[in-house]
Amino acid sequence: MTQQPVDVNGKPYNRLLLVITLLVGTFTTFLTQTILTTAFPTLMQDFNISASAVQWLTTGFMLVMGIMIPISAWLLSKINVKVLYLSAMTIFFFGTLLARFAPTFGVLLAGRLIEAVGVGISAPTFQTVMFTIFPANKRGSAMGLAGIVIGLAPAIGPTLSGWVLLNNSWRALFTVILPIALAVIVLASYSMRKVLPTTNPKIDLLSVAESTIGFGSLLYGFSSVGENGWTSPEVMITLAIGIIFVALFVYRQLHMDTPLLELRVFKSPIFTLSVILTAVAFMSMVGVEMVLPMYLQTSHGQSAFNSGLILFPGAIMMGIMSPITGRIFDRIGAKRLANTGLFLLVLGTIPLMTVNVNTPIIFITVIYTLRMFGITMVTMPVTTAGMNALPDNLINHGTAVNNTVRQVAASIGTALLVSVLSVVTKGQTPAKGMAATAPLHFAKSMQSAVVNGYRAAFVVSLTLAVLGFVLSLFLKRDRIDNGGDQA
Repeated sequence: MTQQPVDVNGKPYNRLLLVITLLVGTFTTFLTQTILTTAFPTLMQDFNISASAVQWLTTGFMLVMGIMIPISAWLLSKINVKVLYLSAMTIFFFGTLLARFAPTFGVLLAGRLIEAVGVGISAPTFQTVMFTIFPANKRGSAMGLAGIVIGLAPAIGPTLSGWVLLNNSWRALFTVILPIALAVIVLASYSMRKVLPTTNPKIDLLSVAESTIGFGSLLYGFSSVGENGWTSPEVMITLAIGIIFVALFVYRQLHMDTPLLELRVFKSPIFTLSVILTAVAFMSMVGVEMVLPMYLQTSHGQSAFNSGLILFPGAIMMGIMSPITGRIFDRIGAKRLANTGLFLLVLGTIPLMTVNVNTPIIFITVIYTLRMFGITMVTMPVTTAGMNALPDNLINHGTAVNNTVRQVAASIGTALLVSVLSVVTKGQTPAKGMAATAPLHFAKSMQSAVVNGYRAAFVVSLTLAVLGFVLSLFLKRDRIDNGGDQA
């Protein structure tokens, strides 16, 4: 008979109900990351704002979320996890409520930033709890379930948004979220337990300031590359500030007895490799997720909604395969899964370098789905292998490090692909005078320049995928890797 799990106070709790609460809560919060993308044109018209201004609804969200994640490790050590999770979801609820009734764009942006504070706390809390409440040899299955919501929710956001907006205003996007968030708060008040020990560490305000300025500047700098280019003073200055303050933050953490973020987790070779490998795979994935819809809209004339539908099977594939790869991880470990997954990622990226305006839509769907199939075999299994290499008291720090690196990697991946796309397209764009003297030749040359820009961007993604595959060959199969099973 299976023994009922107990919290840190020795009291039994319903683990299944706790997991369901966390899964629904995380799906809801992660959905909000991308749900406004399709609504940008409507919002620009309603509030009479520019494209660069409306982008802050996503850029600002990611910035605040990225700033909060490194601080989450300290919060998890300081505050009862039940109180912390309820606080995070309540903050998220009130941010969503403010955005729903926002009379101006400024209020809408404020609501989004408040939402991001909640997500920045709840996301690492979710992963830390999932790692803690399951034994090492069951964590693959547990994180496979986590992979469903972490991967699926942001992927279906634009498609769901497009469907809702067909017959409703943009406010309906927040209306849909509100009752679910409220239900999670009610459910968490009953199902959540103190499953993580607390140690009451002191807050180091200088570390918080260095982390906020450093990671905030890095994320902002990389997110600005697509619009301003790498040589823009704004980009160069913010990236320089980010690098300096992150370096100061790292130095301080390594010289403190009780750091805000325990960077000594990198002493574990398995964890270090898993973080690097996941970051590289994430860069390849996120960059293409940003560029491919742009290709469908500019080269095929698809709407934002239709481009989301074309790529939707990839999200479904991720949702189906995440729990399956989790179970496989518990049996064979991460090495063979990662090797196979990154090989499929390489295989699925090569054909993208041949795209043109006549490439069949079904071809794009199949290739994208193959890529997502491969990604599913890499991200969660490799992350789980790395986390299994850490002692229980460092899991919250390992989770915070993992999530922070992913946020930065996503920004870098997007910046790389978008900047390469922009540079190649701009470099091959014909002279404007040709539009008057030879309009047909100008249109054909312009079309060729755009297609070559996309192809060049996909070459970058392929390079990252190949690098990831090479790194995966260094993964080892051992007791930690496959979840602690006895030899």
